[in-house]
Amino acid sequence: MFRLQGSKVLAVDMTGDAVKAKNGSMVAYDGQMTFKKMSGGGEGIRGMVTRRITGEQMTVMEVSGHGTCWFADRASEINLVGLQGDKLYVESSNLLATDAGLRTGTSFTGLRGASQGNGLFTTTVEGHGQAAIMSDGPAVVLRVSRQYPLTVDPGAYIAHQGNLSQSFQSGVTFRTFMGEGGGEAFQIRFEGDGLVYVQPSERNTIAGDV
Repeated sequence: MFRLQGSKVLAVDMTGDAVKAKNGSMVAYDGQMTFKKMSGGGEGIRGMVTRRITGEQMTVMEVSGHGTCWFADRASEINLVGLQGDKLYVESSNLLATDAGLRTGTSFTGLRGASQGNGLFTTTVEGHGQAAIMSDGPAVVLRVSRQYPLTVDPGAYIAHQGNLSQSFQSGVTFRTFMGEGGGEAFQIRFEGDGLVYVQPSERNTIAGDV
């Protein structure tokens, strides 16, 4: 049902089923489609309340009908992720669309080191189906094994899946090393067995100078 046209446009072929997509990301469609805005992005009222508390907010729309709908967002690169009953953790700003077989929610991912106990939350996608995630530039998928843990700059992190644990540690980034950072720096360390998706661009994060 999900297919890419180029690297920056997602085409979804529908035969009466539905997908959830980032609000405003539809660029074209043919056939008969209906669009319904969904506040929160999680499952039901509980998902909406959780997102308001955590700040991990999404505004999504449900698209259903017969035909093809095309989605894109700010010329971002799009990556397709197939799930077979497992769970994908993804930054809400990087999630473009999920098909009807997937559920979305919010997950607590841990405490940021030396940050006065502030928690970090991320969006979860789980079930059987496909998800489309976005990246600023072509995404790189990095394998994490028990022998080789992985440390990632939060500004480059997009998503991860598999049997991974994550922790937050203080560290020196290139920007702090060059004297361009002004706040606390931290990195995300992944251990276990799974995949981590990173982008070749750093967005602004709550870490201040990552």
